[in-house]
Order: sequence, then structure tokens, then C-alpha cells
Amino acid sequence: MNQLQSLFSNNNLLVQALTHKSWVNEHKGQRESNERLEFLGDAVLELIVSAEIYRRFPDKPEGYLTALRASLVNTQHLAGVAAKLDVGERLFLSKGEEATGGRRNKSLLADTVEAIIGALYLDQGLEACKKLIREYLITDIAEKVKTPLKDAKSMLQELVQNRRLKAPIYKVIKSIGPDHAKTFTVEVEIDGKAVASAAGTNKAEASQKAAKMALLQLTKK
Repeated sequence: MNQLQSLFSNNNLLVQALTHKSWVNEHKGQRESNERLEFLGDAVLELIVSAEIYRRFPDKPEGYLTALRASLVNTQHLAGVAAKLDVGERLFLSKGEEATGGRRNKSLLADTVEAIIGALYLDQGLEACKKLIREYLITDIAEKVKTPLKDAKSMLQELVQNRRLKAPIYKVIKSIGPDHAKTFTVEVEIDGKAVASAAGTNKAEASQKAAKMALLQLTKK
């Protein structure tokens, strides 16, 4: 019995969590894909990680906690968890997806980890998910805290990529004041919609502030 199987009582849920939509399309819907489980697992993962870092860092402000959470649930980090659990070798993929390197696709692997968490929640409940996440996902939280967190624009870029949205676009929508002391207002647009805006003494500062506001908006959804 492998690591993943040992976590589950209902093996059918694990099989579904490992089933990519390409396999379902190729096998004419013989089995449900892992997309719904991924949706559930994403919510469970965010709840557990949010609660864990809230508890561990009582003196940190919201912006710091948001940045730390993003660094723990991003594609790169979740793909690393997939490697620890040997997820890639156990995926059910179509021949086409297999041929294009699906078993090493970080985005696909990260999505599958979320699906596994969703399946585990249905099978064993929240406590089992907490145990899995603490053991495999936030074991290096101390190192994460020591490492400078990414700037807001980089984190926002990563977040929208994870959610398969169009890249953020930053626009200066207002500039006031004399040339030597201007204030710029920058708006960040995602998928054609204005998400947030902020002002700063230069365009770079305003863009970073707008990205931070956008992060707060998107992670509340």
C-alpha cells in the first residue's frame, strides 16, 4: 500500500482525485474527473493554512499573512508536495496529456494535490486534512518566514496564473501635483475588470500598493 492509499478508507475517492479530465474525455465519461474535488480541496486548503498561520503568527498584520499563505499554496509549492507523495506516477491521464509531459506539469500536479485534499475531506474529515497539510505542506514554514516574501506584483501574477486568469494590467488613471512632487493613482485590471487601485509617490509604488489591494480582494473570495 502506497502513501496515498494509506490515507483513504474509500479508494474510489482517491481514484477520482487522481483522474484528470483528459482521461475522462478519452474514456467516454467512465469516471468523474477530479475537477469538483479540486474545487472543494482548494477551499479546505485555504481554510486550514489560513487558520494555521493565524494561530502561529498572532502579531503579524493581514498583509503579511496573505503573502505567507500565498507562498504556501502556490503552484510551485503544491507541485513539491505532489512529488513527495509520488502523485505524478499515479495520475490517470489521456495518451495525449501523457505524451506532452502531463505527469511533470506543475500546474496539473498542484491541482491534483487540491483534489486529493478535497477527497480526503469527504473520506476522513477536516482533522485528517490538517494532518496531511501539516506533514507535507507547512513543514518548512519556519524557512518561509526567514525568506523575504515576494513583492505584491509577483504574488498577484502567480495567483492569477494559478486561477487561470489573464495577467494583471496596470494603468495610471490619475496623476496630480507638480512635476517634483506628483502623486500617481494606478489601477490594476484582471480579466478585463478593474479589481483595485492605489496611490503612490511614483508609478512603481502605486502599482505595488494596487497589487496588494487586489491580492486582498481576490483571496477573500
